[in-house]
Amino acid sequence: MNPLNIPSPSSGTLSIGPLKLTAYGLMIALGVVAATALAGRRLVRSHTGTRDDMSSIAVWGVVGGVIGARAYHVVTDWELFAGHLERIPLIWKGGLGIPGGLLGGTITGLFAARRRDVAIPGLLTAVAPAIPLAQSIGRWGNWWNQELFGRATTLPWALSISDDKQPTGYAPGTTFHPAFLYESLWNLALCAVLLQIDRRCRLRPGRLFALYLAGYFSGRFWIEGLRIDPAHQFAGLRLNQWVAAAVVFASVVYLIVDRYRSRRIVDGVAVADAGVDVEEDGSIAQTL
Repeated sequence: MNPLNIPSPSSGTLSIGPLKLTAYGLMIALGVVAATALAGRRLVRSHTGTRDDMSSIAVWGVVGGVIGARAYHVVTDWELFAGHLERIPLIWKGGLGIPGGLLGGTITGLFAARRRDVAIPGLLTAVAPAIPLAQSIGRWGNWWNQELFGRATTLPWALSISDDKQPTGYAPGTTFHPAFLYESLWNLALCAVLLQIDRRCRLRPGRLFALYLAGYFSGRFWIEGLRIDPAHQFAGLRLNQWVAAAVVFASVVYLIVDRYRSRRIVDGVAVADAGVDVEEDGSIAQTL
C-alpha cells in the first residue's frame, strides 16, 4: 500500500470516557455549528436579523433537513428498507440524500424565518456560503463510516478501506477515489468563492443562493459520476446526476431571467420591482 494513501478509521465511534459518540453525527453537528455561526454573523451585518434569529432558524432547518435527507434516501433506495422499516430512523449509520436535505431544510427554515419576521431574501443571502461550509465538514462523516468512495485508483491520495468494507468484485487492498474528500474540498472552495463574490459585488436578493445551488450541484454532478455504489440509472447517468443537472439548469435559468428583468429601463415606483436602488442624489444604482 502506498504510504501516502488516505487510511480509514477502524471504528465509526468516538469514546469520551463512558460516552460514545457516532463520528458521523458529530461531523454533521460540527458543520451545523460552523454554518450557524457564519450565517448569524452575516445576518447581523446585513441588518436582516440577530444571531438568536439565525440559531432558531437553524434548529428548524436542521430538523427539516435531516427528515428531508433521510426521506430522499429511503425513497430513492427503497429496496434497502423494504421489509426492514426499523432501519429508516437509523441515520447515524449513514444514508442522507443532500437534495432532499436542502429541500426540507429550506422549507422549514423559511417557515421559521417568517415566524420571526426575518426577510427571506436577506436570509437566503446570509446562508448561501454557510451551507457549503456545513456540507464540507459534514462530508467527513462519510470517511468515518467508510462510505462515499469512487472507482478504484492507485493515485497517491487514494482511499484505503477495511477488507470487510470492500465492495463486491474488488480484491482486498484495493484503493479508491476519496469522493467524500473531493466533495468536501469543492464545498469549502465554493464557500470561499461565494464570500468573495458577496464582498465585491452588490447582488440582487436571491442570486447568491442561486449561485450556491449552481456551484454545489455542478460539483456533485461530476463527483457522483465517480461513485460505484449501487444507484438507479437512466440513460447512462445516476439518478443524483440527473437531479444535479436539473438544479443547475434551473439555477442558471433563474439567474438569466432575473438579470434580464433587472436591466429593464424603469422609473418611479417600478424601480423597486426591477431591483435597482435610488441613491441619495436621485441617481439610480443597479445591482448585479
